[in-house]
Amino acid sequence: MQKLTHIDMFSGAGLFSAGFVDVGFEPVLAIDLAKEAVASYNLNLPPVAIAGSVTTFNEIPPADVLIAGPPCQGFSTLGRQDPLDVRNGLALEVPRWADACGASVVVIENVPPFLASPQWRELATALEAQGYVIDTWVLDAVEHGTPQLRRRAFTIASKVGALAKPVPSTERISAGHAIASPMPDEDPLHTWPIPRGVAAERIALIPEKGDKRDVMRLAPHLCPPSWVKVGCQATDVWGRIDPAAPANTIRCTFQNPSKGRYLHPTANRTL
Repeated sequence: MQKLTHIDMFSGAGLFSAGFVDVGFEPVLAIDLAKEAVASYNLNLPPVAIAGSVTTFNEIPPADVLIAGPPCQGFSTLGRQDPLDVRNGLALEVPRWADACGASVVVIENVPPFLASPQWRELATALEAQGYVIDTWVLDAVEHGTPQLRRRAFTIASKVGALAKPVPSTERISAGHAIASPMPDEDPLHTWPIPRGVAAERIALIPEKGDKRDVMRLAPHLCPPSWVKVGCQATDVWGRIDPAAPANTIRCTFQNPSKGRYLHPTANRTL
């Protein structure tokens, strides 16, 4: 039986595509601006990814499904939610691509505030004009086999009838379980930032499940003025992941302990 095909816009290193490949889809094109991400995609998935802009690329092949994860920075509550962020408008390329490839289904992933944006309303209107029926889901990855809390909004545009919303799993995977497998003794490709100086001193003071408050209590001389100013607010920063619970949302800045609870549960380093 011939496989269903998909195109991946804003593909990154291919995580969205990997999910579709796992259930039998064949990617025919993936596109992203980041050359490093494209190289990773082509190494781990069928090598169909190219480095380029979705706004200027026109050689769009036919596909059964179009998937897209447009930039979320302008919509995320962790950012400034800048309505003038030029990246916000990139989502509006999806209808052009959907029309060009003739997809029966379009799946768009973003942060939940995206659904309240003018860009989403314009996007949905354009897809409806092409004959798609629009549905929206807000799903949390922790309810679907992923050991982290990650709420994301999915826009489903379909020409083949309503699609069933995924049923949450009854089992949650903890962060500790996910990282419990021992690392090989020698793996030249597995690297992580090595904390040095004051950063290393701070991390060494933080116990299991602890955070910056432990440093403030045990070694105030290691605390920057900003910590003193905000006191015990933002307690997730410089925090160790609780091995018995799912991890918080892993952001692209996870190698920086000042950005969230990204310290290893026991080792003196970030993830």
